[in-house]
Amino acid sequence: MPTMASTTEPPTFTPAIPTDAVIKSTDSIYIELTPHDLDSRALTTFVRSPSAGATVLFIGSTRDTFNNLPVSGLAYTSYTPLALNTLYNIATSILSKHSCTKIAISHKLGDCPVGEESIVIAVSSPHRQAAWRAGEEALELTKEKAEIWKLERFEGGEGVWRANRDGKMGVEVGKGEGELPRV
Repeated sequence: MPTMASTTEPPTFTPAIPTDAVIKSTDSIYIELTPHDLDSRALTTFVRSPSAGATVLFIGSTRDTFNNLPVSGLAYTSYTPLALNTLYNIATSILSKHSCTKIAISHKLGDCPVGEESIVIAVSSPHRQAAWRAGEEALELTKEKAEIWKLERFEGGEGVWRANRDGKMGVEVGKGEGELPRV
């Protein structure tokens, strides 16, 4: 198996992040990558519309365990200009595909302690079914495509870099059970 760079970092590692929120928006799309606390109320207000009968809000937060290991927190980093455009393209696609009214996606960058929100997605549409589907798809596409990575820190140990997707630690998502090579 080819050798790759290490996926671990010492507990003191801090990823480089922007100091202020980076935003891309129109009247119907709001995308934000931010080192600040996420504001679900502001995103819900943004997507509210007289032509929308449904608003769906998803809030993803840092949980305290992963694969039965105690998590002390997460830290997110991204290639911000590209991630912003990727999220904007996802939002544009979602609006069109599901005939939604508005969409907002806000993702935390930097440290994200246990219990804190790491992503908020708000979607509005004329009918609830489209809003539900759009919110779920926006989350899955964000995890699959956005250039955002997380450093998962464990109690009493090092941090492990993972793609911003679900899956086993040290196993490439969708690649089976083989462990990632270590240096």
